[in-house]
Amino acid sequence: MSDISLIVLLPLLAAVLTAALPPQAAAVGALATALNALLAANLGRQILQGGPVTEAIGDWAAPLGIAFVADGLAGVMLAMTAIVGLAVSLQAAAGPARAGFWPLWMATLGALNGLFLSSDLFNIYVAFEILGLAAVGLTALAGTRAALRAAFDYLTAGLVGSLLVLLGIALSYSVTGRVDMEAVVLLTQSDTGRIALALIAAGLVVKAALFPLHFWMPAAHSSAAPAASALLSALVVKGALYLVLRLSLEGGAGTEFLRNTLAVLGAGGMLWGAWNALRAERLKLLVAHSTVAQIGLIALAIGVAGNPFETGLWQAAALLMLSHALAKAAMFLAVGRIAEALGHDRISGLNREELRPGPAEFAFAIAAISLVGLPPTAGFIGKWFLIEGLIDEGGIHWIALILLGTALSAAYLSRVVSRCLRGGPHVAATAQRPPWRTGDVAALGLATGALLLGLAAALPITLLETPFA
Repeated sequence: MSDISLIVLLPLLAAVLTAALPPQAAAVGALATALNALLAANLGRQILQGGPVTEAIGDWAAPLGIAFVADGLAGVMLAMTAIVGLAVSLQAAAGPARAGFWPLWMATLGALNGLFLSSDLFNIYVAFEILGLAAVGLTALAGTRAALRAAFDYLTAGLVGSLLVLLGIALSYSVTGRVDMEAVVLLTQSDTGRIALALIAAGLVVKAALFPLHFWMPAAHSSAAPAASALLSALVVKGALYLVLRLSLEGGAGTEFLRNTLAVLGAGGMLWGAWNALRAERLKLLVAHSTVAQIGLIALAIGVAGNPFETGLWQAAALLMLSHALAKAAMFLAVGRIAEALGHDRISGLNREELRPGPAEFAFAIAAISLVGLPPTAGFIGKWFLIEGLIDEGGIHWIALILLGTALSAAYLSRVVSRCLRGGPHVAATAQRPPWRTGDVAALGLATGALLLGLAAALPITLLETPFA
């Protein structure tokens, strides 16, 4: 069995094993996550050395068969999932993870890998369904009334999005007679085809929690357990954003109407999410609204990219997805540790006199630097690519909106950082630092990764420059 098939099957098999063997769930899940990372690294090496890797399942070629394709973009997404997954698994394995976490996380990992690699629209729909159900379970794991209500809203929104995607795929098949990615170009050539593509895009907008259809997401991400919130915000929403980007790439100039809509919605989400983050009173809610703003920025980057066969501006969106995943996972893990140490997550009470800043606070601060986009972080590289491309394209109005969003993100994140890292006479002489926990290692590792990735951005950029399959 090849690596490209194994990287999808391994997590799904591990999901079954962790459900069947609860006492060994942490060991099996952690081992599967580590093996997944090795497979992702090997696939990335193969892509760099020989270009895209393709496998037709059962030797049935498209349009009848299902093919897995690992090109540069898929390789970056697989690496992103593997890195974040390793850190979250480290934190979960070291503590008393709630029953059901490991099967749900393994199902999420397998669904994401299948989503990134599949070149068949219906197979992508199946992966989305697995991903959505697992994400609802992760949201509900906390067991609180707020978490259960948020999970129900998540399920409702997910079902609406799935229905729209399925209707679009069915209409696509009626127009083109195929459901592989080659159908996307054909869909742009007729009015009915464009309606099918619009239905698929609308479903993805719901699943990505893009403004103004983000109503379910802040509560879901802020109510879930820290490890689950990290996975939901850093990885799960990227599935829909990845597919929107993939549709834009496959459709080329014919998807200009889709990109224009994404740019407008993305700008609205970036500003609306930042405004609500400025007003948030709880730390987890601030980080959740920040995700709305960052999703808006990524959608804006996809929208202004133009024809991918004429410009490489779309690579900025992929780099922003990567940097956001590392920084946001670090933030949610850090927030979990901060709330554990303080006993609450109220922003107004972060600077307690008897407690000095600990590693979780420093991890949050580093992740905040990356989200704002300061050098030399990965967030800076993504924004630099985006703004540089917009200068060449003459998109000054988009640059102004991005800079406004950046200023707002600096404002709401400084509300936390200024309190977390504040020194001076208000700190008691006898104040202690919180003891180290494994969650601190995971959060600091991810935040440091977001920082160092800005210095080693050549690797993901080289992957993204690999020709499409």
